[in-house]
Amino acid sequence: METFQTYDTEDFFDELVDENGSPRPGVQILVDKIESLPNGDLTLRQKEAEALLLKMGITFNVYGADEGTEKILPFDLIPRILPSNDWQQIEAGLKQRIFALNEFLQDIYNDKKILKDNVVPKDLILSSKTYRKECEGFSPPRKIWCHITGTDLIRGGDGCFYVLEDNLRCPSGVSYVLENRQVLKRTFPHVFEQSKVRPVDEYPVKLLDMLEHLVPRNVQSPTIGLLTPGKYNSAYFEHSFLSQQMGIELVEGKDLVVADGYVHMLTTKGLKRIDVLYRRIDDDFIDPTVFRPDSLLGVKGLVDVYKAGRIALANALGTGVADDKVVYAYVPKIIKYYTGEDAILPNVPTYICGEEKDRSYVLAHLDELVVKAANESGGYGMLVGPHSTKKERDIFAEKIAEDPRNYIAQPTISLSRVPTIVGDRLEGRHVDLRPYVIFGEDIYVQPGGLTRVALKKGSLVVNSSQGGGSKDTWVLLPSPQ
Repeated sequence: METFQTYDTEDFFDELVDENGSPRPGVQILVDKIESLPNGDLTLRQKEAEALLLKMGITFNVYGADEGTEKILPFDLIPRILPSNDWQQIEAGLKQRIFALNEFLQDIYNDKKILKDNVVPKDLILSSKTYRKECEGFSPPRKIWCHITGTDLIRGGDGCFYVLEDNLRCPSGVSYVLENRQVLKRTFPHVFEQSKVRPVDEYPVKLLDMLEHLVPRNVQSPTIGLLTPGKYNSAYFEHSFLSQQMGIELVEGKDLVVADGYVHMLTTKGLKRIDVLYRRIDDDFIDPTVFRPDSLLGVKGLVDVYKAGRIALANALGTGVADDKVVYAYVPKIIKYYTGEDAILPNVPTYICGEEKDRSYVLAHLDELVVKAANESGGYGMLVGPHSTKKERDIFAEKIAEDPRNYIAQPTISLSRVPTIVGDRLEGRHVDLRPYVIFGEDIYVQPGGLTRVALKKGSLVVNSSQGGGSKDTWVLLPSPQ
């Protein structure tokens, strides 16, 4: 197998190899190991890793897929390696960002100071499809709204990290971080140990600590549940995995009922009260009496119990307004407003189609830009201009003209790449990074996160639903001085 000696970075920023073809700091041990492997051994290890993931049940469901609903998330054996100084900036930037977004949510549903001060346009917030009038005047337990966040970062050609988007509703993927790590430790045990990699496996403990932090103060022996839409959901493996890791109940809406002002779980011994729900169901489906009446996934009356303070929800209802892709454009101003500081992690430059000047520019440059719908996820509702057809651009021009509030556009960023096994050689593939942040008694950022990789040559779309895969992410401990 051809390895690093013939590897070409093609003028992209590469996470493992610099512009001169030399391994970056902390990468040499991995490179030496791969170079020393007998011919065909790396490919064999890749196949063994995939077999192990399948045996472990690391799968996800693909909606509308012909080849069956369940499949392994494509995984590549070559890890992404982050030196400690890069990670320190990411961690500080995420803590700052999540703190500010939490303050923003508390404010817009209560005093609305940031709207009165015209830092963020009032109409923009109140017209968001994910702004919930039902949450006005409400404060969740401990005034924490965004308990679990998955923030998507990219590294540009300049080597700097940028925030691509915030996911504050039901961010998924952390189970792959934990399981990818188990596979890599088995595949390259000595490399892993010698590289001094920070652990990721305390995430379920931190998650449980946060959920316990939300328990109503008068409850002595609380019951905590994870609310899943069920086995046909694309992330059902993760729901069952996390509930098992934390030792909490895995429940569906049909398992729960509201009685005597509380939420209860149906058991063979009768009703059992639930005090905290880690919900993996979007607002729209959580209570058919308040949101979508056709929802079969939620619990009738849940919102009333929640607003009465008799159950805690993580994440809180109404958090979606903070990951609206148009609100995203204002996050640097939001950070400045609530912290007095400049954003440590910058946004990608963003054009807001609801503003006439920006819209004119976007419509004239659709072939150069990435256009996104405000509340879509998973790579849907998106136009990648340089890779699009004229027909696709014409369709998006019509959509923008019909509903400009719903669209933003960004320049096409040259995403960094990581060497990836392609047949019998290593080729660069574009990646992003989704670190997971838990907001409980304090703010915890899991070291690393999910590196998603666009497995199609030249593709910038990393989402699993669009053919992307994942890699393990190694955050290195600081070198001893």
